[in-house]
Amino acid sequence: MTDAARPPFPPFTRETAIEKVRLAEDGWNSRDPEKVALAYTVDSRWRNRAEFATGREEIVAFLTRKWARELDYRLIKELWAFDGNRIAVRFAYESHDDSGNWFRSYGNENWEFDDNGLMRLRHACINDLPIEESERLYHWPLGRRPDDHPGLSDLGL
Repeated sequence: MTDAARPPFPPFTRETAIEKVRLAEDGWNSRDPEKVALAYTVDSRWRNRAEFATGREEIVAFLTRKWARELDYRLIKELWAFDGNRIAVRFAYESHDDSGNWFRSYGNENWEFDDNGLMRLRHACINDLPIEESERLYHWPLGRRPDDHPGLSDLGL
């Protein structure tokens, strides 16, 4: 894996923070653990729910497990706040398990970036809400959310 710089770089403006959030959303919607891991420093530290990961290898393993059980995963992220090299986001994603049970998972993340635009810290708190398939709000084809698809605020989430 590479340590290539990932613009935009801190310190963030409102516009570059929004861009960084959308790039992260796009990466996660790819559901490609190797690709997603490249946005993080080689020694990045995560807290995701009650699980901790350090470094890209552990991030790839975590994401591989995640997307093996969270099927038809679709995510929307939205900027909450930013300052210098830090960004706070809120997000919601929809997925189902292998029994066809659907969930909407809501969360908040705090991110800290190095000077090359790589995330070195990620802290995520997430809650899962069981939903009926008829309650789903994310219906785009798997992959990147279309630009004209409503965001979290537009959907009332």
